[in-house]
Amino acid sequence: MQHDAAGHPISLEDPRAATLWNQTVTAFLAHSAATPLRLGETLALAPGFALGHAAQGLFLSLLGRRELDPAIDAALAAARAAADQGGADAREREYVAALAEHRAGRAFAASDRLERIVSRHPGDSLAAKLAQAIRFMLGDAAGMRAAADRMVQPHAGFGRDHPHLGYMLGQRAFALEETGDYALAEADGRAGLELAPDDVWGLHAVAHVMDMTGRADAGVRWLAGKSRHWAHCNNFGCHVWWHLALFHLDRGNLGAALALYDRKVRPEPTDDYRDIANAASLLLRLELEGTDVGGRWEELGALCAARTEDGCVVFADLHYLMALNRTGREPEAAALTARIARDAQGLDHDQHEVCAVAGLPAARGLNAFRAGRWAEAHRALALALPQLHRVGGSHAQRDLFERMTIDAALRAGDVRAAEASLAARCARRGAEDGYAARRRAAIAERAGALRAAALAAE
Repeated sequence: MQHDAAGHPISLEDPRAATLWNQTVTAFLAHSAATPLRLGETLALAPGFALGHAAQGLFLSLLGRRELDPAIDAALAAARAAADQGGADAREREYVAALAEHRAGRAFAASDRLERIVSRHPGDSLAAKLAQAIRFMLGDAAGMRAAADRMVQPHAGFGRDHPHLGYMLGQRAFALEETGDYALAEADGRAGLELAPDDVWGLHAVAHVMDMTGRADAGVRWLAGKSRHWAHCNNFGCHVWWHLALFHLDRGNLGAALALYDRKVRPEPTDDYRDIANAASLLLRLELEGTDVGGRWEELGALCAARTEDGCVVFADLHYLMALNRTGREPEAAALTARIARDAQGLDHDQHEVCAVAGLPAARGLNAFRAGRWAEAHRALALALPQLHRVGGSHAQRDLFERMTIDAALRAGDVRAAEASLAARCARRGAEDGYAARRRAAIAERAGALRAAALAAE
């Protein structure tokens, strides 16, 4: 019987497999491109490793791609078979059960189960990371915060001698940021990076703090020249570059943001939903600021046309819809909207309720925005905003919907609604940023024009 890096027993006899498994876990914590390679090597040496198969299924589930369902089912079947043959202890069986919950569409139940693993087996960093990843996709900031607060308790097992403490501080930093505790979030993120220089999650949590508190200059200084910290990454590295592009956009340096889009944010035409979300949201932000992005939407639209029936993650669906709308793919956009509406009628999947309370009104708002029906777009998007966190993603990612809500009101000539939406956005954040300053100026200009027109009409 071997043990993992935190001292938990694992059902592996071969020390080489144990070493590879520990490398797999560390790679996953660091968002490393090596994660599937190390896991594949582990399972090649230990094909009866139930925990390895369960982890593989959970990793695949986080990708939010319908075509991966057969591979997830195969991983679940292999995990169950290995566990039934006596190749798993109670902790490992709980991982298998968590995968089964997630595959059945009960993501909240899966994250609850993973957090129970941490409580029963202190210091289980893999379970902690998986639980936060799932809650992040569910938009459950309160749940992330509660779990992160438990991690710092003495009985949680993440003391100074834990080999993954840096990554755990990075996790806590993100949860703190998403629940508005910006100062402590920044401190934890910086501390985590000191302990684990490849802790890109903590580094990006600090970038989130700077975004939310309107510190674009500090954000550029924080990320510029630090790419060594995410050079090891999978496509999450593109997301960190996306944050740098947002800081440039906030400062009004639209050319730098567009250049980063081409070189770093969208260097290749992948159809991973996270890559598409990065690309679509950055292009639309640039267009809202008056930038001509040329034909960059076309390859996104072509990829999204094949995703209308996915239904894995509402956050993904809404970004697919943006690309379909911006490329004039009306039949596909209509099909995607209709599928969201059908899902909103269901009860057998966690995402169906999300469709009902946030996904469908947001989709209708995006469609109205595309058609130039500005008042309708504002009403629909404003209806979605109070529940929009449930589609998943971060405050920074969902901010695009708030910007569109404000811009729709402005374009409709409804100055009061634009002002109210902007005030609500600023209240949800830590400070006024460049976007808010520009829109306040636009609101003042529009209000002045309306007053002048009224006087002229008297």
